[in-house]
Amino acid sequence: MRRHFLTLMDLSPVELRRVIERAMELKARSRLRERYLPLEGRILAMIFDKSSTRTRVSFEAAMTHLGGSAIFLTSADTQLGRGEPVEDTSQVLSRMVDVVVIRTTSHEMVETFAAHSRVPVINGLTDRYHPCQLLADVQTYREQRGEIRGRTVAWVGDGNNVCHSWINAARQFGFDLRIATPPGYAPAEELVHASRGFVALVDTPRQAVEGVDIVVTDTWASMGDEDEKERRQKDFDGYTVDQSLMNTAHPDAVFMHCLPAYRGLEVSAEVMDGPRSLVFDQAENRMHAQKALLEFLLVPGTR
Repeated sequence: MRRHFLTLMDLSPVELRRVIERAMELKARSRLRERYLPLEGRILAMIFDKSSTRTRVSFEAAMTHLGGSAIFLTSADTQLGRGEPVEDTSQVLSRMVDVVVIRTTSHEMVETFAAHSRVPVINGLTDRYHPCQLLADVQTYREQRGEIRGRTVAWVGDGNNVCHSWINAARQFGFDLRIATPPGYAPAEELVHASRGFVALVDTPRQAVEGVDIVVTDTWASMGDEDEKERRQKDFDGYTVDQSLMNTAHPDAVFMHCLPAYRGLEVSAEVMDGPRSLVFDQAENRMHAQKALLEFLLVPGTR
């Protein structure tokens, strides 16, 4: 049966844990240079309306490592850029490739594409969610500190797409999430409500971070918000994750950021480049987690 990965809710908690465990296994095999080509002859189409470093390279590398190949397309490279209906593009491409990754502004566009696709569709980032990032984040914490279930996570900053995926992750993986945002930047109310019992909105970064196991932030101006950068810097005054704030977390707490990061704004250089930062492990694990996801979606018997 065809499966899609548009949000973390598209897989069950058991399936998500299986993908994380498999990602760690594939990472270990990669370190040993073991040859494993289950996607030989398979093709990944990547439709990107937004620029990318980690998402593009990690998916292309993942397909190559598993024996497949990838085709990279921007909207200017397809008829989507000239107004072809998403439904038509989906029906055509899904007859030619085996899996599609889409990175775009509108989550509704990805849902429409998936509804008309013959092959699995993966959300590489939308204005609503960034689920692939959370696979890598949970894998990273699992490797460094163990099981995330029962832990407490602090989100400090904008209630954006990555924050939304952390909200879904709290529900799916069973941890507590405290969220501190400036007024007007809270995450979607319906998502918070759906994850009630796991998610709490608090008033200040210090309230969010005190005693937690993981501190997470993101850029204050995501792609598409660049024209608001100056205003956002004023609105987010006091929301920098610096050493003073990290010192209120659990002594063994770690810092996470999906990158790109802007030192001196959402995070201080001392924290970003310090011993508690896992940001570059997260970035590497995008590739390994996505290998496991691609295998799960495309290789019979891996579910």
